[in-house]
Amino acid sequence: MYNIDKYVLNKEVKINVAAALEEDLGSGDITARLVSDVCEAEACIIAKEDAIVCGTTWVDETFKQIDPRVDVEWKVADGDCVTAGQTICNISGNARSLLSGERSALNFLQVLSGTATRSRYFSRLIEGTLVKLLDTRKTLPGLRLAQKYAVTCGGCLSHRMGLYDGYLIKENHIAACGGIAMAIDEARRLAPQKPIEVEVEDFEEFEQALEARPDMIMLDNFGVEDMRTAVRVAAGRVMLEASGGVTEATLVDIARTGVDYISLGTLTKDLKAIDLSMRLSM
Repeated sequence: MYNIDKYVLNKEVKINVAAALEEDLGSGDITARLVSDVCEAEACIIAKEDAIVCGTTWVDETFKQIDPRVDVEWKVADGDCVTAGQTICNISGNARSLLSGERSALNFLQVLSGTATRSRYFSRLIEGTLVKLLDTRKTLPGLRLAQKYAVTCGGCLSHRMGLYDGYLIKENHIAACGGIAMAIDEARRLAPQKPIEVEVEDFEEFEQALEARPDMIMLDNFGVEDMRTAVRVAAGRVMLEASGGVTEATLVDIARTGVDYISLGTLTKDLKAIDLSMRLSM
């Protein structure tokens, strides 16, 4: 699994925010100029629905890049649960700065809290089982590390970050390499230190993969009974991941088959942004 390094994350936050402000502010916030440049204001961000909070560092960085004098006082931390009507943070500083940073700050907080909230929902569905839920690479462009961090705030695990930090040998790779064993052998030759996972679509491929001994086998669109059989045959020799067609209705049954992991693209790609509001007072 991918462990998110705080130094790398903080560096990414700065990049995310700089890109968002360039996109939103462009040559300058002309509407904010309607307000006197010496006017001070206070604001608060309020949750309008229950949620798991995530994205506080992005909000801090947004106002820092706009105006380092802006002060953000958090009432909660990433991973905390909030209820509708609850104040998440108080913000004070130059009114123009608060107005110019509002949308970008809320965009990060809403999207990442939405990711964390969805992840927490799914993680609670499988409480009492030993399975662990994984995210995928189905993330919003430019926000992969941010969303994967949000997934961990929601209680799930982050799978590989990209195509560079672990092998995931799928159908087309297998076909191009001439078979499962050959693909795995070549992976070991090229980068023996990298973890190897291979996707299989039936029991014939499963047996081939098991014999080649990768670190993990992904059971792609296997039925629940077939998963149980695969768990029994593998007998702990390799980690097993269930993937493909996993829904709320099937998740618990899959978790009870004995597989080690279940991957869910829905954690990051089907999210609903959390409804938050920033209210300004002079």
